[in-house]
Amino acid sequence: MNERKLKIAILTHGGANRLIELLSAAENVEIAGVFVETVTEPQRSFKQKLRRSIRYDGYLETLKKFTAVITRKKTAGAEELKTVLEKRDETEKCAAAHNIPLYKVENYHSEDAIKKLKETNADLGILFGTNIIRETVFSVPRLGSINLHQGLAPLYRGGPTVFWELFNDEKEIGITVHFVAAKVDTGDIILQKTLPLEYDFERYHLDYESFLRDFRASLVEPSMRLITEAVKLIASGEERRTKQDTSLGKRYRLPTKTEKDRLLRVLKKRKKAFEAADERR
Repeated sequence: MNERKLKIAILTHGGANRLIELLSAAENVEIAGVFVETVTEPQRSFKQKLRRSIRYDGYLETLKKFTAVITRKKTAGAEELKTVLEKRDETEKCAAAHNIPLYKVENYHSEDAIKKLKETNADLGILFGTNIIRETVFSVPRLGSINLHQGLAPLYRGGPTVFWELFNDEKEIGITVHFVAAKVDTGDIILQKTLPLEYDFERYHLDYESFLRDFRASLVEPSMRLITEAVKLIASGEERRTKQDTSLGKRYRLPTKTEKDRLLRVLKKRKKAFEAADERR
């Protein structure tokens, strides 16, 4: 085993506390820096925001959203921003507790951010909960960068996590740790893990959004442990790469309102089948 520690740089928008804790405990790993991007949403005009909201949330939810803004009521967007800021603050505190340098950058692709990343002399980059990162950034570390993808690549690339697996009536969901390539979620796979996926009609009925939220929360710990295991393998030179066959599966994207409504109709049918089966037992 190589006695030299693997120097890593973590790029995140927040919520990396557990990952920092696990990697800090690894004997052959040194966290050279944590980079937090502070501007996580692209700048859009009012017209662009309106069109996007109608496409993904529908007319009624869009009306509620913009009415809430006018009347200064709490919106889902405001709550999401609050959560993001809380996770960012927790990550900063965790890095400080482990004496790890933390760098706040507006954009990972800025000259200043790339300069700071190069100065860490990191062997490996870890992308955790970021937007799409270009090669000018993910190729900076000596060995490149790896990414945690909650999906069974190459069958499920892109996202969002769990929605499409539920939509397609899959019985399990995958977690993939892979090297980063130019195209989203297509790099060589290091490790994968699958977990059972079963919709709980008794608890959630047709409230699939709550189910998605809770199921995604349950993926955090196994995801953190899988990426930590992958880093340890790379540090010891024992990792094995599996090239992806991208002719399999597809890249999924954010579901539109039409696709969300379709999932709801599908779940209604499954619920009837579930209740019928329950009556026969």
